[in-house]
Amino acid sequence: MSDLTAYVSLFFSAFVSATILPGTSEAALAVMMNEGAGVPALLIVLATLGNVLGSVLNWFLGRFFTNFKDRKWFPIKEAQYDRAVGWFDKYGKWTLLLAWVPFFGDPLTIVAGAMRVHFGFFLLMVTLGKAARYLFVMQAAALILLE
Repeated sequence: MSDLTAYVSLFFSAFVSATILPGTSEAALAVMMNEGAGVPALLIVLATLGNVLGSVLNWFLGRFFTNFKDRKWFPIKEAQYDRAVGWFDKYGKWTLLLAWVPFFGDPLTIVAGAMRVHFGFFLLMVTLGKAARYLFVMQAAALILLE
């Protein structure tokens, strides 16, 4: 796999992983690290950027489309949405640091948009949480390589 292909593949995997579509960006990053595909720092940046942009899409869905949440085509189930609202009400906007958590983070980013969380704060918290997760995955992949 060429470096350019690795970079583009990882970016799109990370983007899709942040939406309600299934994705495996962590596995893609670990495999690329193990294969030595690309520059590790650039892989982290592109994975984080793609994943954050996917969450931004979710924020806009929440901000402008949650009045359609009862429709079948809406990307998250009403129970997931209500659970995310409950977490958001209970723990506040700091929960956005957990936007990377599977099955929980995607609805959380939609709820953040619906609850009109300031976009700058949203972007900062989501970026910090997702970058930390990818750094952890990179470190774990590096440790596996050493064994």
